[in-house]
Amino acid sequence: MLVSLHVKNMALIHEAEVDFGPGLNIMTGETGAGKSIVIGSVNIALGTGNFRDYVPEDADYALVELLFSTRNPRVLKKMEEQEIACPDGEIIITRKYKSGRSVSKINGETVPVSVVRELAGELIDIHGQHEHQSLLYAKNHLAILDGFAGEQLEEKIRRCRELHRSYQKAKRDWKKANEDESARAKELDFLQFEIHEMESAALRPGEDEELEGAYRRMTNSQRIMEALSEAAALTGADSYSGASEEIGRAARAIGSVRAFDGPLAELDRMLADIEDLLGDFNRSLSDYMDELSFDEQELGSTQERLDLINHLKTKYGKTIEQIQKVEQEKRERLEILENYEGYLEQLRISYEKKKQELWKLADEISKIRKSYAKQLSARITEALVDLNFLEVRFAIDFKELEEPVENGKDEICFLISTNPGLPLRPLGSVASGGELSRIMLAIKAVMADKDAVETLIFDEIDTGISGRTAQKVSEKMAVIAGNHQIICITHLAQIAAMADQHYIIEKKPANSKTVTNIGLLSEEERISELARILGGAKITDTVLESAREMKELAKNAKKY
Repeated sequence: MLVSLHVKNMALIHEAEVDFGPGLNIMTGETGAGKSIVIGSVNIALGTGNFRDYVPEDADYALVELLFSTRNPRVLKKMEEQEIACPDGEIIITRKYKSGRSVSKINGETVPVSVVRELAGELIDIHGQHEHQSLLYAKNHLAILDGFAGEQLEEKIRRCRELHRSYQKAKRDWKKANEDESARAKELDFLQFEIHEMESAALRPGEDEELEGAYRRMTNSQRIMEALSEAAALTGADSYSGASEEIGRAARAIGSVRAFDGPLAELDRMLADIEDLLGDFNRSLSDYMDELSFDEQELGSTQERLDLINHLKTKYGKTIEQIQKVEQEKRERLEILENYEGYLEQLRISYEKKKQELWKLADEISKIRKSYAKQLSARITEALVDLNFLEVRFAIDFKELEEPVENGKDEICFLISTNPGLPLRPLGSVASGGELSRIMLAIKAVMADKDAVETLIFDEIDTGISGRTAQKVSEKMAVIAGNHQIICITHLAQIAAMADQHYIIEKKPANSKTVTNIGLLSEEERISELARILGGAKITDTVLESAREMKELAKNAKKY
């Protein structure tokens, strides 16, 4: 459940902390007091709201923090998957806004907002002020039915999405392959030209690097020869002077005295090694200088070969290996085009196979949906009767799509008749705003029994209702609160009277500003707030007595 909400610098709320309890948590207050800020703050923390709509201009930052306590295995599994510690089932979700950026954290670990949204879907279900209007659109009805079916459908729909993608690709490939013959002939000619261009080049891996080295050597041969000639003169490679002669003289000098002292023999050996090494160097230098000579024709052919390789690189790949890979791919494509009838048949078989597999899976999904549709219709009807729809009939209409989509072949629509003798008609064309609110509450009640989500938030679910109907709605919420935590913003006394915890949201002046405060009411304060809702500005003893009576009746009506 949601244990607490901590808010800083959100609209009129400078700082507030609310500790929620189990059961039914009610929030009331005057219009404009800031009740919407509470729901907005929760939405922001869970990654579905925008800070910019709430942060005051003079605030350096804004913060929303939610503390949950849960034993829900799906939630704990998701925490484990994210490698985030969850001691004693406590989850702290924090979102901070500063300098135009927001950062989300779960138990101190910075996470993408997408991870928060995914986790939030298992922790809390928020019914916004206008969410009931989503029932006007049949496209939203399927998600409700699939949610009711739960795990029975989840894996099959996941497989259906994968199979649908595969089917669509096979369909595109087959359709493209059946394009006009002239396009295929053009592609065939062009492939033959490209393959010939690469094949005739007879490229060899590493050839480009060898040619580039040779080209650098030839184009810089004069500078190389001058440097080598200077080195040869200094080392004595081409004369009897230079380093070789000097080292030889040094070796002879030490050799003449080496017999007089032991260490001189080591020095003599070292000089002999230097003389041998320099001799090897001079021979290698002479060999390199002999091979350095070239003619203009060799330079021209090297440059021409490099130009060809670079031209092929611009067309087919950055390396010779990539060019050869492209050549092989084009050969395979050429083989397909040259044996096109067989290729078309393979594509057709693949397309038909995936189509059959998709339809088979879509049929299985539809069968499961229809089974659960009967259960869902019966449960919603029962819940609607509890909400003062005394003669209601509710059903789910199925239509089969011409071709399966990623979640199956079904298009469904909720049908309802709220009066005896009237036919079932689409929900959106029959229900008023107040009726839609009650229908949504009925659906939430049914889904809550099915769902593992522990916390439900209702933002003015009571829109458009009053009197006996409001009493029925309050009783239904009390029933749901027996197994779930509910946080509800309301303007109806009947619903507020059912509260297990009752909070007041009110605006007060502070330091030349108006701020919103949130406070938990005592038993006597609850009576006063109920009286305010019932009687408005002037609260009489009669109104107070009515409030006490309403509170007592609500206490007796609770089933938990």
